[in-house]
Amino acid sequence: MDYARGDAVIIIDADLQDPPELISEMIRYWEEGYDDIFAKRKSREGESWLKICTSSAYYKLLKKLSRIPIQEDTGDFRLLDRRCVEALKQMREAQRYTKGMFSWIGYNKKEIPFDRDPRMAGKTKWNYRRLFDLAIEGITSFTTTPLRISSLFGLLVSGFAFIYMIWIIGKTLIFGESVMGYPSLMTVILFMGGIQLLSMGIIGEYLGRVFNETKKRPLYFIDEYNGEKENNR
Repeated sequence: MDYARGDAVIIIDADLQDPPELISEMIRYWEEGYDDIFAKRKSREGESWLKICTSSAYYKLLKKLSRIPIQEDTGDFRLLDRRCVEALKQMREAQRYTKGMFSWIGYNKKEIPFDRDPRMAGKTKWNYRRLFDLAIEGITSFTTTPLRISSLFGLLVSGFAFIYMIWIIGKTLIFGESVMGYPSLMTVILFMGGIQLLSMGIIGEYLGRVFNETKKRPLYFIDEYNGEKENNR
């Protein structure tokens, strides 16, 4: 994209499993004023049920964790207006989860549903290990929710340990203890473990903010100014 000079850029996979005949329809929508016209798969012919189920579960999880609406059942096949290209060029992070980036920049979007044909020749290089790496990249690039979950889990464990400590102290005072030192030992272990998880979660919150700042993403993109579309260069 750094070297593309046209008013619009079309991205398509080299294996041509996505139908090039959709390009003319993309151009038509672009001429109508849409900025990001993307192809959305209605079916996933040639893919196993396990891959389809795991993909669906992943997108549901990512939508719950992320603050931006990640496009489901889409790839990189799309037409991008010059404004979108200039916006993406400002996002210089090395780990580029493009599906999230396309959603993050916003602008006027239009989807074109299509039935994707099975692969005619060759085998896909996207095995489950690479798909898992991509899933982790998508989660870590556009959400810090896992860090917050760690904080909440630590708080929950600390609260449980504190309640358990009160119960153990009361039980020991009333009935005595069957094993010397066991109640106090378990209480201290649980409580300190919860405090450690909570502390790590707090540190993670700050690390997440530092992580987001190091990406140097623009604070915003301007769609229109005084009735004219902006390129955001």
